[in-house]
Amino acid sequence: MSFASLGLSAPLLKAVAEQQYTTPSPIQQQAIPAVLSGQDVMAAAQTGTGKTAGFTLPILERLSQGAPAKGNQVRALVLTPTRELAAQVAESVSVYGKHLKLKSAVVFGGVKINPQMMKLRGGVDVLVATPGRLLDLYQQNAVRFDRVETFVLDEADRMLDMGFIHDIRKIIQLLPAKRQNLMFSATFSDPIRKLAKGLIHDPVEVSVTPSNSTATTVAQLIYPVDKNRKSKLLLKLIEEQAWQQVLVFTKTKHGANRLTRTLDESGVSAAAIHGNKSQGARTKALAGFKSGEIRVLVATDIAARGLDIDQLPQVVNFELPNVAEDYVHRIGRTGRAGASGQAVSLVCADESELLAGIERLTRQTIERRIVEGFEPVHPIKDVVKTRRKSRPKNRKAGRVEHKDGQRAPTAARPRQQRARSQSAGSQTS
Repeated sequence: MSFASLGLSAPLLKAVAEQQYTTPSPIQQQAIPAVLSGQDVMAAAQTGTGKTAGFTLPILERLSQGAPAKGNQVRALVLTPTRELAAQVAESVSVYGKHLKLKSAVVFGGVKINPQMMKLRGGVDVLVATPGRLLDLYQQNAVRFDRVETFVLDEADRMLDMGFIHDIRKIIQLLPAKRQNLMFSATFSDPIRKLAKGLIHDPVEVSVTPSNSTATTVAQLIYPVDKNRKSKLLLKLIEEQAWQQVLVFTKTKHGANRLTRTLDESGVSAAAIHGNKSQGARTKALAGFKSGEIRVLVATDIAARGLDIDQLPQVVNFELPNVAEDYVHRIGRTGRAGASGQAVSLVCADESELLAGIERLTRQTIERRIVEGFEPVHPIKDVVKTRRKSRPKNRKAGRVEHKDGQRAPTAARPRQQRARSQSAGSQTS
């Protein structure tokens, strides 16, 4: 199947060809015709499978056939959870719409609001925004929603994880009742479906991969190591395996800053990207990483959904995330669009439970590999096997039985109930 067969016009096909894309991905094959038809769509797919083009291309096609926006108006509104993702989506809109006479803009916090207000003054056909800054602009009468034709929630599950549900509901109440709604996400959890009931009307549901599965193009590996030796092991891997472009994830902002200093002091160029960094610093760090000036980019999970780096070869989990689903999104930064990649996790004994949760979620056992000289004093525990061994052999459904097969009182049975059983037994005897 080609992009031409999906019903896109010549200007969009030209832009796609200039990006050297020839065959639409599975999510694009299903989502683009559904969006073009004007239907509401719920689409779920792994990160890195082309979801952004799956909604930007058909939105641009539909907008190209109508009247342009005027006077602070917006025709298509895309909500994203992070600044990085907003910038990424806005770039896609710009790239794919370069041969169309459409205007687009991106707005998010962390930068001055006045230039964004000026950009919106003449109206934009496509606005990509984070919820907080969008509401700020609305309250200052800088943006109008009365002509919104299409509303997109991108990475909807991440939106809920980050606590944007109240802002989302406020924004939805401001939109016209008659509009097209698109919800794109890596997963469709129960909270997401609950939100969809009040937003999506008779949707086309598209799901091209199993929920919470990892891409087959990503090779995964666990390096067991003691917590206090993780930094030294990371440096050894970077140098000995000649990693030139590495995205490293930490749990906390302070941890990211600390690791960045350690890498820099050891002669490995590094930069940190997290919520405490200004937008200018984050943009500069990402640009340096993409150009090769910075060898290691250390990030917190705020970047897990918002970074799109062509041909990124290496992702490292310096620390495992507390939420197993975030592991899938982290390693999804590599192995994108059919390219191969490697995801390495440095795991200490304290993270045994987190690792077990990841392996349960992804339904796979990740290969462990010990590095000589870094053998852990405290090995990773096999949580699943430990639990199985601790379970009594003859325990079934909360019951404990004597050797003769008669039921015995357990701690789960109320004290009064046990007393009655014992009294009844004595009367029978």
